Amino acid sequence: MSTGEPTPGLDFIRAKVTEDVENKKNGGRVMTRFPPEPNGYLHIGHAKAFCLDFGIAEEFGGVCNLRFDDTNPTKEDVEYEESIKEDIRWMGFDWGDRLYYASSYYDRLYEWAIELIKQGKAFVCELNADQVRDYRGTLTEPGRESPFRNRTIEENLDLFVRMKNGEFEDGSKTLRAKIDMAHGNLNMRDPVMYRILRATHYRTGDKWCIYPMYDWAHGQSDSMEGVTHSLCSLEFEDHRPLYDWFLDQLGVHHPQQIEFARLNVSYTVMSKRRLIQLVEKGIVNGWDDPRMPTLSGYRRRGYTSASIRDFCGRIGMAKRENLVDIAMLEHCLREELNMSAPRYMAVLRPLKVVITNFPEGQVEHLDAVNNPEDLSAGTRTIPFSREIYIEQDDFMENPPKKFYRLSPGREVRLRYAYFITCNEVIKNENGEIVELRCTYDPETRGGGAPDGRKVKATMHWASAGHSIPAEVRLYDNLFTLVDTSEVEEGKNWIDYINPASLEVLKNCRLEPALAGKGPGFKCQFERLGYFCIDPDSTVGNQVYNRTVTLKDTWVKIQQQEKAD
Repeated sequence: MSTGEPTPGLDFIRAKVTEDVENKKNGGRVMTRFPPEPNGYLHIGHAKAFCLDFGIAEEFGGVCNLRFDDTNPTKEDVEYEESIKEDIRWMGFDWGDRLYYASSYYDRLYEWAIELIKQGKAFVCELNADQVRDYRGTLTEPGRESPFRNRTIEENLDLFVRMKNGEFEDGSKTLRAKIDMAHGNLNMRDPVMYRILRATHYRTGDKWCIYPMYDWAHGQSDSMEGVTHSLCSLEFEDHRPLYDWFLDQLGVHHPQQIEFARLNVSYTVMSKRRLIQLVEKGIVNGWDDPRMPTLSGYRRRGYTSASIRDFCGRIGMAKRENLVDIAMLEHCLREELNMSAPRYMAVLRPLKVVITNFPEGQVEHLDAVNNPEDLSAGTRTIPFSREIYIEQDDFMENPPKKFYRLSPGREVRLRYAYFITCNEVIKNENGEIVELRCTYDPETRGGGAPDGRKVKATMHWASAGHSIPAEVRLYDNLFTLVDTSEVEEGKNWIDYINPASLEVLKNCRLEPALAGKGPGFKCQFERLGYFCIDPDSTVGNQVYNRTVTLKDTWVKIQQQEKAD
């Protein structure tokens, strides 16, 4: 028997489930469910939720259902359903044969509504939506009873059947629960259970012209499936008394609803309504735009499911809302890619370099390590020739004091290759630098000097005659505001869209070993970050998305917090 004390090391949800199992509640059985509405794509906040749902079930030897709470036909679509399934599978979870729909329960829900009417606990109301809100009252003032609240059971039954049969206009009548218009919780003030809505449902077609409200369908669906623990985000805490009330009035199996804080991440939005606006207004290029916090967006950008699961595990479960720094998610990804991603060299903003003392037509093949963190990844060869490309930012004609890369008269190391020295700068008619003339030291092959002299910079490069072209898309935060819930007075959240969230570079050059790689391939461009090949790629035109930079701000944040 449980002592009632929380188990050390467990979050409050796992502690509660542990207690229920130990007390043989529900026969010691554990069943959870993930109940998305098919009205949009899943985002990383949903990932936190279903990692918990499936994780709890697995940890306690139970099962987790996937159920689509499809109660609003005007906003739902099979496209969203399929994307949700794909995202859950990509994250490594499987619902087996336990795929359910609230729409499959419409007949039973209708029968239960009839039962509540017969008990005198539901009535047909003719107030419109604005009137219902007006009658509801406020947090400090009680509501007023609907003038239709005291209809007879017989009249309510007749009207509800006629609502179902399509005799009345959309919005003209609703079925409401009869609870308490003076209740301190506004959700308990005679909430709407059904509304008239002539809309084609993507699964049931035109069979129904009345549709259940989410609060009515959700708890009863949990009950019918035998769910033991209904895990919800904190926004549903005020709905729990209604969840419990419906189940208690019907006298059916009663799952335990437990709420946790939803995930909020810096520099983005988690509201599905706002995400839809971003898509519909063309601010982003669809739900899978790599700047979106959707799982399809993260997948396209090059994030791994393991890194997202790791992130969800690290942030844990809390009872209070908080804002998680996006740097923590990026850190989880870097940790994984640092061990698994092969290294290559790419030049994103090419500047031509001619090595004047290297023989024309000669090509040398230099050895390079594929991943210094994983020696089993082996090596590859890189062609070196008279003409190469370096990054424009790696050269300055008049450098400041602490600029250690290439400049006139200065010697630097080319990664895996030789020391070179800049001797001449070539400019066009506009005074723009278009070419550098350098010499190399043939005694420094592999990057070391026999005489022991040192250089202060090692630079990546690509052979001009052997490198392949590519388009590279550099992504940054979609918003300039850390916390998008804290919008300045007089401004709209859209005003904080980051105009520099996407930069497209068209004339990049990659080492030839990257030829033939397909969409989804992930690697590190040395000194530049981690990148992933985008589905937009075509034969002869690879398109890379920058997944994340090499700079790990989360580590610095942690180090600073520790120092403080």
